[in-house]
Amino acid sequence: MQPEEEEKSKREAIDINQIDLERLKDKIAENPGLLPYAHTSGSAVVKPEDMHRVLARSMTAMDQQTDMQMQQIIKQMHLLADQAKTIQDRKVISERIYQAELRFEPVIGHTYYFYHKESRDILSLVAPHEWGKINRHLFTYIAKVRLLADHTWDILEVAPEVASIQVSE
Repeated sequence: MQPEEEEKSKREAIDINQIDLERLKDKIAENPGLLPYAHTSGSAVVKPEDMHRVLARSMTAMDQQTDMQMQQIIKQMHLLADQAKTIQDRKVISERIYQAELRFEPVIGHTYYFYHKESRDILSLVAPHEWGKINRHLFTYIAKVRLLADHTWDILEVAPEVASIQVSE
């Protein structure tokens, strides 16, 4: 074939294809991948999803996730409440110690013993087990405390009879 004949046959093929395209235009999908069904006989089978099942799984996952987050927040609230109780107890014991009878100047970081005798509170350097047998019954042991840098008192140990004061950990 000569070059002129080849060019003519190409033009005829293009014209035929254009005619076929015009005739089939309403039967050809521009985006066949977006069709909700298989667009040729060799295409993969497209089954519509059961939306009720999909929504049920989504709701279950959402419930589990939000329940887990709520439990985490509740734990944090309990932790904050415990911390607030500890701070309140430190404040109460600190106020009582500063109103107590002090015969020395407490040093930051040192450990002291807090007692109650008759109608007054006393801060002492002497531990409960260091008292002699005669004087032991004169004082009621309340707590073992340590002076912190902010001048509050850290409660290290509480007498079994004093249940309202928290021991710091």
